Amino acid sequence: MEKNSIKVGDAEIILGDCVEEMRKMDDNCVDLTVTSPPYDDLRTYEGSCEWNFDIFKEAAKELYRITKPGGVVVWVVGDSTIKGSESGTSFRQALFFKEIGFNLHDTMIWNKGSFAFPSKNCYHQVFEYMFVLSKGTPKTMNFIMDRENKYLCVRGASGRKKDGTRNEGKVGVFNKYGKRFNIWNYSIGGGNSASDKIAFEHPAIFPEGLARDHIITWTNEGDVVFDPFMGSATTGK
Repeated sequence: MEKNSIKVGDAEIILGDCVEEMRKMDDNCVDLTVTSPPYDDLRTYEGSCEWNFDIFKEAAKELYRITKPGGVVVWVVGDSTIKGSESGTSFRQALFFKEIGFNLHDTMIWNKGSFAFPSKNCYHQVFEYMFVLSKGTPKTMNFIMDRENKYLCVRGASGRKKDGTRNEGKVGVFNKYGKRFNIWNYSIGGGNSASDKIAFEHPAIFPEGLARDHIITWTNEGDVVFDPFMGSATTGK
């Protein structure tokens, strides 16, 4: 494969048009993609980024081709606001992924806990979507168990007898910590999203913790992780 690339530890960084570079990749070669595309036309990236829905469709098709059976794409995305209302591009993208064969395995939320710009005609926007797309059933699911359970055990009921009395259910015993909910909280801003100052020179970064936790969840050691848009290289880091 001819490319302009550098190796940084176990990561390889390739410079080029993401669709063209994906076309050079083998079928079924990526276990997990963690990425965030341009959000409509919210950033110009100094005029170096051409992005519209037709280009998105080409990128999506290539992602499906290079993803292994059982592999996952985590698509972190938001919408621009036009004349006071959201564009809905994120939903169009999620539905197109389904059209080409991906399962919409989970619609997760990244709660940023604060907002960059106050909204005048609706509630303040503090979240973005994390669409978890799978090529078939995900082959790896290492769920993070760090949510403290409210109860350690519960007694349930399993219906009623003919005389109207209840059948007593069994006691369920839980661990102190359970599986996370699908709303993940990561703060934004200086000192929160990234551990280095260089990343903050990029106009649209996502938190290192977000990338790390998805990599933990959907891959095992030795798997191939990919980010076609790269941004500030958080996934590669």
